[in-house]
Parts: sequence; C-alpha cells; structure tokens
Amino acid sequence: MEAISNFINDYLVWISLPKINPSDIIEIIILAYLIYHLVKWVKNTRAWALVKGLIVIMIFWVLAVIMDLNVILWIISNTINVGIIAIIILFQPEFRKALEQLGQKNIVKNLISFDDSRERNERFSNHTLSEIIRATFELAKRKTGALIVIESETPLNEYEGTGIYIDSLVSSELLINIFEHNTPLHDGAVIIRGNRIAAATCYLPLSDNMQLSKDLGTRHRAGIGMSEVSDSLTIIVSEETGKVSIAQKGKLIRNVDGDYLRIKLAEIQKKMIESRKIKFWRAKIRNEKEAD
Repeated sequence: MEAISNFINDYLVWISLPKINPSDIIEIIILAYLIYHLVKWVKNTRAWALVKGLIVIMIFWVLAVIMDLNVILWIISNTINVGIIAIIILFQPEFRKALEQLGQKNIVKNLISFDDSRERNERFSNHTLSEIIRATFELAKRKTGALIVIESETPLNEYEGTGIYIDSLVSSELLINIFEHNTPLHDGAVIIRGNRIAAATCYLPLSDNMQLSKDLGTRHRAGIGMSEVSDSLTIIVSEETGKVSIAQKGKLIRNVDGDYLRIKLAEIQKKMIESRKIKFWRAKIRNEKEAD
C-alpha cells in the first residue's frame, strides 16, 4: 500500500484538480465573455478577412522557422510592428463601433441568453430564389432601376446599417414595391440575407476601377464596388435600357437572362441544379460579356 501511495504522490499528482477560488470563476466568466464577443465581432466585420490573411502569414512564419528561411524571418520580424499600427489605423472605424456596441449591450442578458438566430446563416430557399428572379425581370420589363445585393459568406452589416432595416421575408411583390418610383425606399440598394430582406436604401461603395466603361452609371459602379469588397452577388437592373446585369468578384456580366441568373443564384445558394447544367453552359457562353 505504501508503494502505491508513493507512486500516486510521485507520478499521478498532476491529475488532481487545482484549487479553484471564487475569483478564478469570475475571471473565467469575464474572459469567456470577452473572447466570445471578440470572435463574434470579427466575423461580422471586414476584420474577418484580415484574420484569415493573418493566419496565412502565420503559416508561412511557422514554415520559415522549421525550414530556417532567414530572409523571410527577417522580413516578418521587421514589419510586424509597422503592420500592427497599420491594422489599427485601417480598422479604426470598426474598433470604435465595437466599443460603442459593447457599451450598449445588456451584459446580464447576453450572459444568460444563448439563443442565437439560425436564419443568419441559413441558405435561402428555392422559393426565395424564384421570387428574386421574378421581381428582377418584372422590374426590367417596367424599366425600373434596381440594385439587389445577395449576401454570401462575407457579412454586410456595415452596409446594412446605412439603410433602413426591414427584416421581412423575400417576396417579388415587396421587392417591386421597394424600387417603385416616388416611394421612400426606392433609392439605394436592397440587401438580402438568407430568406429575408435585411434592409433597403443602403449605400454601396463605388468602384475605383478606371478601366470600366464610361457608359456605366452610378448604379452599375456601386454594384461592382460591392463585389470588390465582398463575395456577394449584386443584381443590377438598368433604368435606361431595362437590361439585367450581375456584379460578382469585381466583374460585371451584362445582359443576362433568367436561366443564367438562376444558375448564379444557385451557386450562392450552394445547390447544384442537375437539370440546368446544359442550359448553364449555353447561357454562360451567351451572356458573359464583361465590361471593358
């Protein structure tokens, strides 16, 4: 028995639980709260793309350490301080907004409430897809200008805040009514998240691309600008011609038809439509005319 006791004291003492004081529990709760909201804030801003870029740099740094790549190590070590300052300057508006939101939060409510909305990450349904297409080409038929942004992986909360919150189910009638002339909500863009219209009259960043065609108006430049800063898909209906265009990944695809628009929306929806594959390739050859 003495040998067993000595063995436990010598080798298994590390498995014993440490003494936890009430102050330790409070520290754990505070740190968990701060870390949770920090991660949540990062995912809802442009900083999420920055974090992914930093992860890539960290991977290169680890490989440089393992393989003893002195030049890369020297570059990273001499630019890290400047990089931190640049990040703070670049994301100063986001940092200020995060502190403002922290001050407005009901801390007790957030600690005891774990019910988070599932619709935030929900993919839109086939019904929503059909309603968007129906509204788009009805607006095109009437030559009513429209700007519809379909959110993908990158959150668009920053641009949503520039408009008027709606939070309504997507319907073709509502979209048509929003963009109707001489209505309070017709000016600006509509942002769609999942199966809901998040906001209307939103202001989008204009593209600075000097190679864009001079005949493109503000609506088209705004759609391209949004596609340059996010992975969203923007549908543009021209008020002058009634033509439908798509802006995605910084490129403008003009004069698209319903079949092509359905395929592009299905890509955002992350669902493959097997029966439309042949039509997709025909529509792609016919409609992919990028702006000069």
